[in-house]
Amino acid sequence: MFSRVFILLILVSGISCNRGLVFSEYSSLNKGTWASQDTISFAFSELDTTANHHLFLNIRNDESYEFSNLFLILQLEAPDGNIVVDTSEYKMALPDGQWLGKGAGSVKENKLWYKENISFSESGVYTLHIRHAMRRNGEVEGLAMLKGITDVGLQIEKAN
Repeated sequence: MFSRVFILLILVSGISCNRGLVFSEYSSLNKGTWASQDTISFAFSELDTTANHHLFLNIRNDESYEFSNLFLILQLEAPDGNIVVDTSEYKMALPDGQWLGKGAGSVKENKLWYKENISFSESGVYTLHIRHAMRRNGEVEGLAMLKGITDVGLQIEKAN
């Protein structure tokens, strides 16, 4: 009896933690390698046009990722064709090399802020396009192949 009540309590608390979640999707990268010309896209619609939302990027990396940061070019396209472009840098490891993020074993997941309190005032399909913009220090050309990123995700939550 006690174990059933305990399991039910855990399930209810887990569900209530994600009450604000309105969209969550991942894209897996081929063998943990992200080509510079490969754009990851997420299309979403049917969001509450009267509410504000938080957008997060979920990045999974393994031990083969060579960098302590990650540069991304993000293009958010609205239903009317308007595009907002951002270049963002995210910290992936501490100066001592310890990975940030959660997860046991060789894969870590980072939940990274992208947009805070954004309003999707138009109804229709929005699309987020993501490309990496990584390069080695002192080099002009970007990396053709970025190793160690296994999955990229988009998560949208209603703001309180």
